[in-house]
Amino acid sequence: MPHRSRYISVLGVLLLVVATGQSLLKVAGGGPVLEAAIDFTLIGLSGVLLLVVANWLSSTPFDPRLYPRIVLWCLGGVGVMFVFVFLRAVHPGVSTPFSFGTRAIALSIGSVAGLVIGIHEARALTREQELNEQNDELKRTQRALEQRNDELADTRVALEDTVRQLEASNEQLEQFASAASHDLREPLRMVTMYLELLDSRYGDALDDDAEEFIDYAVNGATRMQTMVDELLRYSRVETQGDPFESVDLEAVLEDTLTDLQVRIEETNATITRDALPCVEGDVSQLRQLFQNLVSNAIDYAGNEPPRIHVSAERHDSKWRVSVSDSGIGIEPADQERIFEIFQRLHSVDDHAGSGIGLALCHRIVERHGGEIGVDSVPGDGATFSFTVPPSTELAVSSESGVNS
Repeated sequence: MPHRSRYISVLGVLLLVVATGQSLLKVAGGGPVLEAAIDFTLIGLSGVLLLVVANWLSSTPFDPRLYPRIVLWCLGGVGVMFVFVFLRAVHPGVSTPFSFGTRAIALSIGSVAGLVIGIHEARALTREQELNEQNDELKRTQRALEQRNDELADTRVALEDTVRQLEASNEQLEQFASAASHDLREPLRMVTMYLELLDSRYGDALDDDAEEFIDYAVNGATRMQTMVDELLRYSRVETQGDPFESVDLEAVLEDTLTDLQVRIEETNATITRDALPCVEGDVSQLRQLFQNLVSNAIDYAGNEPPRIHVSAERHDSKWRVSVSDSGIGIEPADQERIFEIFQRLHSVDDHAGSGIGLALCHRIVERHGGEIGVDSVPGDGATFSFTVPPSTELAVSSESGVNS
């Protein structure tokens, strides 16, 4: 118990002593026992109440510095009743003065009344202190939020500057790719043309080794031309993509399979699919995305005829589209780097390709605000999955139907 609350306990003990002494003296003097018991009860209860309150204060949220105020209110109540008793005793019109027990009861009532007022004031002051602390905490929080807003504003400015730099970088990349494409296409076309002309004019005079060398050169030039075209397409994903619109992936996949019909028949591929949704995107880029994924599934089917399945499921606020195959699979260590540009897992002799196809897929999906990844077990196929946003037209028409 805090030291200052002991004053209330002392006052309570004092009232108990007075109650006991008053009752014993009245009984010893031949006074009525009932009257003595009433005096003891009235005075003693006040003393017990003060003792209980003194012990209770230690479990309250009251600041111990408020205890003296409670004690002063108790003493003030006693003082008021003492003045009342004194004025009554000296009043000339009062013939019967208060007895000692009556005076003690009056003083105990005054102490209890003062105690109640003191506790009420302590509660009010404690609440005021809590409100002040809450206001201070709110002010600190407000200052922290203002500082955070300033930091966010600085971050936004930095991000806008970064975006401008990236846009400039993308534009420079496209300009470089366009220039490189233009500058490389003509020499490559001439190399291919003259090699074919050489083969057609002097083919009979060339031995088998020369024929093989010419084939290697033509194939190399052709692969280089394909790589230049794909690199140009990769650089233009952001800058020359079409505006987003509602796209039916069923129709996109159908067009893709039509374009790949010859390869599908040559490899005896089996392609199945679930119902595909309408999404928001660039239809030409999504067609390119499907074409690259399905082509890879055919190319890496292994020795068995390719079996490919295309499916879609809602994932949070986007659609997750998957292209699964039963091919040779991908090692876990290679499942991230295959989406980097010019990363090849196999030689050109084993599998044709420029090393740009999956990087182009990654860039297309990024433009659509989604993610792309692969889940694969070597020798047991692979599942390429990407996310795209749902069609906003469907959402608007759905809301219109509800409203109507």
